[in-house]
Amino acid sequence: MTDGSARPETIETSGEHAEKTPGLVAAFRSMEVDTRLIGMLGALAVIWISFHFWSGGTFLTPRNLWNLSVQTAAVAIMATGMVLIIVSRHIDLSVGSMLAVVGMLMALLQAEILPDLLGFDHPLTWIIALIIGIAFGAALGAFQGAIIAYVGVPSFIVTLGGLLVWRGVAWWMASGRTIAPMDSTFQLLGGGSRGTIGGFLSWVVGIIAAVGIVLLLINSRRTRQRYGFALRPLWADATIGVIGVGVVLGAVGYLNRYFLPPLLAQRRLEEDGQVWPEGGVDIPLGLANPVLIAILVALIMTFISTRISFGRYVFAIGGNPEAAELGGIKTRLTTVKTFALMGGLVGIAAAVQIARLNAAVSGLGQLTELYVIAAAVIGGTSLAGGIGTIPGAVLGALVMQSLQSGMVLVGVDAPLQDIAVGVVLVVAVAIDTFYRRRST
Repeated sequence: MTDGSARPETIETSGEHAEKTPGLVAAFRSMEVDTRLIGMLGALAVIWISFHFWSGGTFLTPRNLWNLSVQTAAVAIMATGMVLIIVSRHIDLSVGSMLAVVGMLMALLQAEILPDLLGFDHPLTWIIALIIGIAFGAALGAFQGAIIAYVGVPSFIVTLGGLLVWRGVAWWMASGRTIAPMDSTFQLLGGGSRGTIGGFLSWVVGIIAAVGIVLLLINSRRTRQRYGFALRPLWADATIGVIGVGVVLGAVGYLNRYFLPPLLAQRRLEEDGQVWPEGGVDIPLGLANPVLIAILVALIMTFISTRISFGRYVFAIGGNPEAAELGGIKTRLTTVKTFALMGGLVGIAAAVQIARLNAAVSGLGQLTELYVIAAAVIGGTSLAGGIGTIPGAVLGALVMQSLQSGMVLVGVDAPLQDIAVGVVLVVAVAIDTFYRRRST
């Protein structure tokens, strides 16, 4: 599966360095770094710094970045599925409306249906609601995928119809009412002051992630050496490892500087049977549960897209559908599975959204499809199919949410926000088109 990254011109074999080519470009090629990824990181840095100064030093505070990470989670979860949809030369315009109808179903289960059967706040309520919601989302996705694959209706038309139908169904399910509250345990999926893992466990997660980065680099190097593939220079692997570990631990440390408000901190200590000290105490919230869910989904989707046959089939279909069909790939069934997977991810994102809001409304998820598609495209997924990465889509979601949150923070009017998002999407597609032309 190609992600558009440049292949190294100078390589190391059998532990020895080949002839080195000076210059920054050669260094990037030696590290096998995707230049579009570097561009996205640069754009993200520009957005963050610009809004930080524009907001008077508010944007890059631990509190705002913590909120930004939570707000990004739902879009990032769905963007990982949208990558495979677009890679296979399809599109899904219905994800926002599906988010609404699935979220409404889970809310109704928790607020009205299951309490009559099990009682309110039963330990199984959140589990049943979550499983049914994910399964329902997968069923909706599979239904749309079957129409696309076996009836032959273009995905644009099918999902455009879904955008209208599922939005209407969401309103019909509750007659426009707001359904609340959610199960107390279910609310933890949405973050907030209770939906976090705390400072200590955040450091544990960060250290595990750092160790994982190092082990992945070591394993990748050994695998290449075992099969006689070209090796990156040792300095390149070391640089990637240092940067990756530094970013992970730095992010955890910075987010841990966002502390519980004093009243909530005092209440938490009292609930734990501890005495509130006279000078107070700082209790870091740590990583929020939605962020952990998004990271876990991204890891699983990366594994699916790169390590199992289903993911390889999706990229093969996107690269050349006719050749994939002749090669024995069941393209129609793969299409149904891809849309079913997208629907399941919508179910997870819907759970995060209604848990965060502690309610479900018929207007939930409006314009979400725009942000999800834009995140995938900005992350390097080609609308021509065959090219895309999960980490790129997650980074694209962060870019989109940073842009939206920054504009809200500085008081940009809603119409101007829509204009900015539309311009960014068009520019991203233009860059992708330019990049593909240059590559060919």
